[in-house]
Amino acid sequence: MPHAVLALGAATVTAAGCVWYLPALADLRAGADRPPAHRKAAEACLSGWATTGILAMLLLVCEEWWAPSGAALAGAAVTAGLRARAAVQRRRDLREAAHEWGELGRDRKPIDTGGARNVVALLLGTGLAAAVGAAALGTVAERDGGVDRWTVAAVPTAVVVLFLTLAVVHGRVVRHRRADPSGRRP
Repeated sequence: MPHAVLALGAATVTAAGCVWYLPALADLRAGADRPPAHRKAAEACLSGWATTGILAMLLLVCEEWWAPSGAALAGAAVTAGLRARAAVQRRRDLREAAHEWGELGRDRKPIDTGGARNVVALLLGTGLAAAVGAAALGTVAERDGGVDRWTVAAVPTAVVVLFLTLAVVHGRVVRHRRADPSGRRP
């Protein structure tokens, strides 16, 4: 059980992720009552969390790193593909809704707030991935005796704080632009 701590961490994160995968499961069970884009996004969510759960089990039972690493990469690829497919479906649904509203004689398009959320999610995901990479590099460098422990802890923390700050700033800018649709600056 060389990876028991990582397995426990992955299992804990998977259990805590129920706030995402249980509503996604409800969306899938609702079937045609939900829009196709929602169902496809729910499939992506479930595949991502299933990957995390499988990773927790593999970390617990496998001695080598290749099996958990391969499962993580395969699961991430499937999840990214499903999420991309859901985004394409959402864009298609928005175009169709805009066309239908246009036929009714309205010039207004339905409000799409997905773009801002996608940017914030991308910033947070990139920040977390960069922090994990920085922690891994710091651990390897520490093992070789070249880096202090404080640096190994501080660099990933700084990366996460930087990307959280970028996400908050982006959210405020988007909110400010929506509050003043004319685009004029005071």
